[in-house]
Amino acid sequence: QVQLVESGGGLVQAGGSLRLSCTASGRTFSSYRMGWFRQAPGKEREFVAGINRSGGLTDYADSVKGRFTISRDNANNTVYLQMNSLKPEDTAAYYCAGTIGTYITRTARSYDYWGQGTQVTVSS
Repeated sequence: QVQLVESGGGLVQAGGSLRLSCTASGRTFSSYRMGWFRQAPGKEREFVAGINRSGGLTDYADSVKGRFTISRDNANNTVYLQMNSLKPEDTAAYYCAGTIGTYITRTARSYDYWGQGTQVTVSS
């Protein structure tokens, strides 16, 4: 069983930056492909970014490409989401997710473990 705990959300003005962190329990973090998803009120949960086990491969939704960066530190069981040039439409609850596997996946149902979420609010 893996537990994921997110932190780093908050209120920021448009154009600002935030860095989200997600720390995993357990000793097999390097076996997990990880992803960040977000869900705004009244909308479905959507893929934001994904990273493979080593951190050498990443994938981004078109809406965040060039503004967000996903990375991981396997020694400290943590995955990050650096968010720059934030827009009001980025406002959502952000969730990290993980699952055993090699390839990055954008499909939420492919992930077995989820954090509790952290709220990001971008004011205009």
